[in-house]
Amino acid sequence: MDPLSRARELIDAAHADDPVRAPDGRAAELVYAERVEGWVVRLDAAAPAILRLAARCQHLERWLVPRATYPLGKVGYMQWRTGLYKKQAERARALLLEAGVAADAAAEVATWVSKTGLKTNPGTQALEDAACLVFLENEISDFASQHADYTREKFIEIIRKTWKKMSPQAQQAALGLELPPGIAELVRAAVAG
Repeated sequence: MDPLSRARELIDAAHADDPVRAPDGRAAELVYAERVEGWVVRLDAAAPAILRLAARCQHLERWLVPRATYPLGKVGYMQWRTGLYKKQAERARALLLEAGVAADAAAEVATWVSKTGLKTNPGTQALEDAACLVFLENEISDFASQHADYTREKFIEIIRKTWKKMSPQAQQAALGLELPPGIAELVRAAVAG
């Protein structure tokens, strides 16, 4: 088996250990990985295999570091996310090396997964675009229901922050999403502001 195929197997096996299950019974992080990779390909049909593998590592073993293990509030949230980026990047690198992927390619994947060079590194930006599109297409409604105490303005600000992280191509793709009416209205307000 070639190293990239073996790496995909190792990554997906790691995802399969996620105790959270999607409605179809599959590991939630495996479903997420498929969605992120799917968006990478939708935005660039010629996306190289190594970028597609990196997309599958976007939330690699995220369940091992629950948000509750960090302090409440914005500072704690940012510490949690930064810690996750580093942990996921190193785990991705280790799995790729274990599969026999060249060290320079494994290091590049780690750079992308760690969010290094957002807006300047095309691979990092591709993963961010895909993650933002997955959030808007598949997760924002659940996020809204979990945070019913948030004001309309807070939701608009969250969407604005998401929008700013996206490339113009991803923003155009986001405008084409079929969203629930309430969410679509928030997106329109965020984009207009």
